[in-house]
Amino acid sequence: MELALTVPPVRTTCPYCGVGCGVLAAPDGKGGTRISGDPDHPANFGRLCSKGSALGETLSFDGRLHHPMIRGADGRMAQASWSAALDRVADGFRETLERHGPDSVAFYVSGQLLTEDYYVANKLMKGFLGSANIDTNSRLCMASSVAGHKRAFGADVVPGCYEDLDSADLLVLTGSNAAWCHPILHQRMVKNRNERGARIVVIDPRRTTTAEDADLVLQIAPGTDSVLFSGLLVYLADNGVVDTAYIENRTDGYAEALARARAIAPTVPAVARACDLDVQDVAAFFDLFRVTEKAVTLYSQGVNQAAQGTDKVNAIINCHLATGRIGKEGMGPFSLTGQPNAMGGREVGGLANQLAAHMDFAPAEIDRVRRFWKAPSMATRPGLKAVDLFDAVQDGRIKALWVMATNPVVSLPRADRIKAALKELDVFVLSEAVASNDTLDARPDVLLPAATWGEKDGTVTNSERRISRQRAFLVPPAEAKPDWWIICEVAKRLGYKDAFGFRSPCEIFREHAALSTFENDGGRDFDIGGLSTLSPFDYEELAPVQWPVRAESAKGQSRVFADGRFDTPDGRGRFVAVEQPRPAARSMGAFPYRLNTGRVRDHWHTMTRTGKSPRLSSHIDEPFVEVSRGDAVAADLSEGGLARVTSKHGSAVMRVRVSEGQRRSELFAPIHWNAQTASSARVGAVSHAYCDPYSGQPDMKATPVRLEPVRFAAHGFVLSRDPVSLPADYWWARATVPAGTLTRFASNADPGTWKSVAQAMLGTDGGFIELRDEEQGHYRAAVVREQQLQACIYISSSASALPGVDWLKAQLGADAVDASQRKALLAGHAADGAADTGPIVCACFGVGLTAIETLIASGAATSVEEVGACLKAGTNCGSCQPEIKKLIKSNQGERALAGAQA
Repeated sequence: MELALTVPPVRTTCPYCGVGCGVLAAPDGKGGTRISGDPDHPANFGRLCSKGSALGETLSFDGRLHHPMIRGADGRMAQASWSAALDRVADGFRETLERHGPDSVAFYVSGQLLTEDYYVANKLMKGFLGSANIDTNSRLCMASSVAGHKRAFGADVVPGCYEDLDSADLLVLTGSNAAWCHPILHQRMVKNRNERGARIVVIDPRRTTTAEDADLVLQIAPGTDSVLFSGLLVYLADNGVVDTAYIENRTDGYAEALARARAIAPTVPAVARACDLDVQDVAAFFDLFRVTEKAVTLYSQGVNQAAQGTDKVNAIINCHLATGRIGKEGMGPFSLTGQPNAMGGREVGGLANQLAAHMDFAPAEIDRVRRFWKAPSMATRPGLKAVDLFDAVQDGRIKALWVMATNPVVSLPRADRIKAALKELDVFVLSEAVASNDTLDARPDVLLPAATWGEKDGTVTNSERRISRQRAFLVPPAEAKPDWWIICEVAKRLGYKDAFGFRSPCEIFREHAALSTFENDGGRDFDIGGLSTLSPFDYEELAPVQWPVRAESAKGQSRVFADGRFDTPDGRGRFVAVEQPRPAARSMGAFPYRLNTGRVRDHWHTMTRTGKSPRLSSHIDEPFVEVSRGDAVAADLSEGGLARVTSKHGSAVMRVRVSEGQRRSELFAPIHWNAQTASSARVGAVSHAYCDPYSGQPDMKATPVRLEPVRFAAHGFVLSRDPVSLPADYWWARATVPAGTLTRFASNADPGTWKSVAQAMLGTDGGFIELRDEEQGHYRAAVVREQQLQACIYISSSASALPGVDWLKAQLGADAVDASQRKALLAGHAADGAADTGPIVCACFGVGLTAIETLIASGAATSVEEVGACLKAGTNCGSCQPEIKKLIKSNQGERALAGAQA
């Protein structure tokens, strides 16, 4: 009898948002990996969102950077050995330092790095190259929260934990579309609401999907969050809810903060006017906060990514300090982190204005880190923050730059300017996992192939201060290496072998932990000294643990500040008198609209990973701009048409979505599309670079823009096994489908050229079949080779006349296409007239809009639970549940209207 050997799955951590979900990864030995949630991980207890569930679809090695590359004197990239590439990097930085000094070099790193990668990069730059010019893309999402924490608490510390979301009686989400961006936590909050009766308040200029589960929605005017929370502070004080003893014994600055709040927001009606809210809604929110002791206020990019983001954070914290609702069960301000290791990067000093282990550039702390590292060239002042750093690249102050694990030509504001500046560097090094992206197009001198998720070993820290292991379960392709190894090898070539002689991530982590406890004496809550002596075995088996983990106890701590002791020199919390908000005017001459940017449910950052997954691309497969109905009419835009959004810095052309949840004069566009996935949709190229003065975080929520329709004579799409090339004057957007690629396009090509365009895209080898209907303005063609569909194209003078894509997607992946199906291909739909599934709503189970709408319309399902029972939609991660609820409400509204008319 043959015995089957079962290999246990590897416990690791999801690489997407800061929730930090545990993942079980089980490679099948045939190139695939089965992904499931880890039921024992306290962040998610086995649940995964649509992105996490699809991780197995993103692990292929196609499109990866396999070998080091060096640009030669002729400008061409050529494969090189690791030794040659590392020598080139070290020589370039050495020569730049010798000629121009330490302020001429910089690193720009990423929340996608593991803590161990981050640690050695920060150590090399700040301790040995002599500059603090290392900043991170976390500057774009979390810096205002960091600054607010430090002003109030003395350190960048999130006081609470996810368990507070289960026990709170009031959950306030401000600037957070958690249903899409943090769906596992959102479903946890919804469960609390359904089972315990907790109330949910959503504060956001957009009515997002998160609002579908709210008891109260405040569709606030952009930039006025600090007015609302200043008004709340005044209301709490005037109604005797503040904890006087706590304020007197544990805090400073209350009188000044309250006086400033009164000047900003003296009454409920004044708050309502300033925030453009109904006065009854403001009063209802204030009263809920007044009577509900167990209250958690959760905030994310809508608060952080603002010109006054730090003040917004402190206005929120002020309300919790005033009531003593901090660090206790079910209470506190809670920052929802954007990236998987944004917090881990902050722990090791990944921001330019910090030193490692939550230390700053005070003389005593500079000296402490210098002595611990035995650093020969310790940085003595903060470095350049992200936007300023790239300004310094442009004006020539930065001569040598190393970018790691991020795509700034897409994600940074004024992205076109960034791309042009990168081309002027003397030394441009890029550590990257993929062989093609927008930053790579800026012509780096050296390309270093980096290992990525599934291949890397180390730790990450999530939004609740929980350190989890990310364990490798795949062998990196070809010559790809971990980032920590690459950095250490360069450091050795620069002469720092002893300081960077790490042989494993475990050794780096132990040093990181030892620094956190070095001369700490309880003064800093970031202390993981209890993990500083882990053996390799203990590190390998390390279970998720929340810091602090002090030397006297290897156990973590779920909450901090419960005893009223903060990380300030005197141990007292600090109220902050926030400044009078300066929201942008509604109309700004040539740029009368304000552009708000953010994420969609199933994609991540610049789609390097999620773009590989057909199911993640099925929910939203092209870039869009969301506009109010009134603005659509005023700008002569129609649903599904195309519009150009233009600022002083750049423009983008996107599909129009008319939304009842969008305020007048305000637009929304997602951040994910790039030059590989769309012809003109890099929103970073449009965004302005105005920054918060304290955090340096750019305001990505209120760029002044104009909006205008873009008319094309022809519209179409191509389904193909391989990506197709389009003429330069076409608008296009590309998405992955199960057996290939979907490319939607628009052009002004004359109908007489449609056939030649089709042949150029599809090729003519094999069975080229076509259908031309000049009267209707249609052209359709397909290539079938060896009974398999290779590609098909559909062009029409009217976008609304194009067929649906879902049946056609299935034919692209079919083993064979018979004669009747070939005719159906040219018809654009199944011969039996079966309806298209419509846009995918539930990515986890591939359930389309048509099936859900049909079920609801039949009356067979009147709740999310009943839809789930019939179709499985919404029964996995739950991130589609708000959309299903919205469909049910819409149907109920239509039925009620029909009944009234009858």
